[in-house]
Parts: sequence; structure tokens; C-alpha cells
Amino acid sequence: MTTFAQRCGLHDAAREEATQRATRQIGTDGLELVRVAWCDLHGVTRGKTLVASAARRAFDDGVGMVSTLMLKDTSDRTAYKVFEPGGTATLPGFGFANNLVLLPEPESLRQLPWSPGSGWLRAQPWFQDGQPVELDTRRVLQRALQRLERAGLRMRCGLEIEFHIYRIEDTAAQLDPDQAAWPGLPPAVRLIHPGYNLLTENWFDLAEEPLRIVQHTAQALGLPLLSLEIELGPSQVEAVFDVTDALAAADNMVLFRNGVRQALRRAGYHATFMCRPPFPNIMSSGWHLHQSLVDAQTGRNAFVREAPAPGSLPDDAGHTLSELGENYLAGLLAHARAMAVFCTPTVNGFGRFRPNALAPQSVLWGRDNRGAMLRVVGECGDKATRIENRIGEPAANPYLYLASQIHAGLDGIEQHLEAPPATDSPYGVSGERIPTSLGDALEALQADAVMVEGFGQSFVDYFCNVKQSELQRHLQAEDNADFQRREYFSRF
Repeated sequence: MTTFAQRCGLHDAAREEATQRATRQIGTDGLELVRVAWCDLHGVTRGKTLVASAARRAFDDGVGMVSTLMLKDTSDRTAYKVFEPGGTATLPGFGFANNLVLLPEPESLRQLPWSPGSGWLRAQPWFQDGQPVELDTRRVLQRALQRLERAGLRMRCGLEIEFHIYRIEDTAAQLDPDQAAWPGLPPAVRLIHPGYNLLTENWFDLAEEPLRIVQHTAQALGLPLLSLEIELGPSQVEAVFDVTDALAAADNMVLFRNGVRQALRRAGYHATFMCRPPFPNIMSSGWHLHQSLVDAQTGRNAFVREAPAPGSLPDDAGHTLSELGENYLAGLLAHARAMAVFCTPTVNGFGRFRPNALAPQSVLWGRDNRGAMLRVVGECGDKATRIENRIGEPAANPYLYLASQIHAGLDGIEQHLEAPPATDSPYGVSGERIPTSLGDALEALQADAVMVEGFGQSFVDYFCNVKQSELQRHLQAEDNADFQRREYFSRF
């Protein structure tokens, strides 16, 4: 009898060896529970927790998951009328809260450092007939990377992630059954450092306890953490990660974000990747994505230029970037408005785009310019030459963020687009404006034929439908601040 993994075309000798190795490790490490986790549309991990003895069966036959988990908005409300005739007509394979199957990856096994005796496995959903669920966001990135591979290229990414950590003062309201709501309240919190003293050693020392938890959690999970830093805003910090291939970078972001929230919560802290926490005098958090393309055969950075292009000036892209690098940069610019909703997908995140805030406002690039949307870093001959996209918020789904870069950049390469000169006035009047609201960003995506084709019409329709549910509830909310406090601060 064949297993479900075999019917999916996944199980071969290599996977069987990895499965046996993971099963032995579960026993050797004395794990009692194994969490089978999947990353949802909003970047949140969901799944089921198995007793250790059930892990081998899960590797072979998967774990059932209700399909409505893929149809939830940020409040956990189902955005489709699954029990009405035609309610999921645009979503073949979905309906009536039917089951999908999560298949875990044996090589992803981790022991959770904050939960003794607990293991963790990454999984992706499949239909019960063994067909892949193409709406899964990790699969969206995998398809984009396959497109890149066909062009003879691979993507490398480094992550800079700003977020906020607070000390929990009181959970009485959050856990009071009389105040339970959908979504519920966050805990009452206070700062871990007072802010407005960027990179000061004194504030790091004040915040060292929670930052040590972040450090130990990231390193125990095998993540390539490079540094932890005090950011400008009150209680704001930053984690910087070394460069990896794109899929690993996205996987690492999912694991880091969900892991540190859980580890810090156990120690009495509330970490949030919400862009703008619901307090006065905060500073917005960004997720700065450093990216380059490399030759798939040689591994050479395809953005590197050994000498400036003949006749180029310092503000020309060709003065630093290869022709392919300039084309990629121009593609990111051409589709910036359409990609914005994948980089900044929440109502809250669009409040970050304001002048002189080290966040972009217009579709511009600059040479080592942190006010521009795209910052080109490096010089001729520099193997670390890269493009930093500063449009992202830390709550973004990493698979969609990275996929948007690939589809936009590849169009620039295929069309041989040329980049305009670098800006020296990122907050001036020149340059098309980045969308200023979730609604504008959704419209920009739907109007961009290249991005719709890259992601696929069915995925764009699905994504926009779910995000419209979030947007409509925000527009109907009587108290905007309370909406964001419950919707994002409590849950992201």
C-alpha cells in the first residue's frame, strides 16, 4: 500500500532516509510532543501537536487540517462563505470546511529551546487527492524561484528586522472571560527601554534580559543571527541575519518571528512585529530586505560590475550595478506600487510612509541612501553588492515579500528596463508615491498585469478577497485605535 507522501510524488529514497533520521532523533532527544506547523497567509504558524510516537505516521500520511485555515483574515474570520452554495466556487478543492493534508518535512525538525521535550516540523498543505495546494504562500515563492532558476539565476537575501519588545505588566483584562472578544485584548505592558538614544550601550544593557532570550532562541533554532541592536523608538530593537538563499531566508523569518514571540511570552515579555504599536511617540518598524541574484552555475554575484559603465556618472545605476542588476532594479521600481501590498500587507503598516522617518515615501532609488525605497549598496568589484528594499513591514508574509521581488525584478531583466538616476532628495516632490493605504495598494496590485501574471490570477483574487475582509472591518470600526490594538498588537 502506498503512503500519502508517495501519492504526492514526494517520497523517494532521500526522503525515506531523512524520515528515519528524524524519527530516531525524536527518540534520542527524548521529545514527547512534535508540533507540525504551517505558515498561513499572514505569516503566522498554525498546525497540530502530535505525541512523539505519531510522528512517523505523519511523515508518511500527513496530518489533517481544516481548509478554512487558508481562508482566514487577520482577525481569524473566514473570508469566504464556505457553507453557502457557490461560496468557494473560485477556489477548486475548497468547500464546506473540508480537510487538507499537512505533510511535514523531516529535515526541518527542530527542538524548541523554550518548550522542553517539544519538537517542531515545517509542513505544507496538499489536497486529499495528492495535488499540491497552489495557494500556499511557500509554494508561491517556490514557483517564483523556479522561474528564476529557468533564467539561470538564484536569489540571496539578508534580513534586517525591526520590532518591539515590552514587559508584560498585567494579563487580567486579556484573560478575563467577561472581556473576551474577537479578536481579544493584548496584555498591559511597559517599555524595556525609553528610546530616542539610537544604538546606545546603556539602553542595550537595560534591555539585555529579553535580548538574550532573542539571541538564545535564534541560535538554538539554527538561525544565522549576526547582531541585536537598540533602535530609535521606545522599546524598539532590531535583529540582523546573515545572507542565505531566498527560501531559507523566508523560512528563517517565519521561524524567528513566531519563535521569539513564544519564548519571550514565557519569560514575561510581549514581542510585536506590528509596524506601529498603539502608543503615542512610537517609531515605526521596518523590515529591510537585502537581495542579490547569483549565477546558478558559478554562484557569482550577478549584480557586480568590475568597472563603471563607459560614460556613466556616479548617479547612474550602471556606475555600480551590472546591466542585469540595473534591469532588476528598474523592474523593482516599475512594479513598486503593485508589490507594496505584499511588502506591507496591513492597514497599520501604511502609517510608516512619511517624510524624514527613515522610511520611503516615493518610488525612488538611491546610492547608500536610507531615505529611498531602494538603496544600492556596494561599489565596483564589491562581491557584496546588493539592493536593499526598505518598503517592507515586519508583519509581512516573507514568502510573498520575496516572491514579489522576483516577479518585479525578472520583468525588468526580460524587458531590459533602464533605471532613472539615483535620487538625492528622497522626500522631495519627484517620484511616484508609494500607496498610502491598504485599499490603494490592493488596487495597484490588481492593475499591474505583470504582477498578476507572475503570482497568477487565482492567487491574486484569493489574496485580495481575504485582505478586503480585513479592510472592510477596519473601515467599519467605530474605534480605529482599538481595532489595531486587537487586530495587530495582540496577535502579531
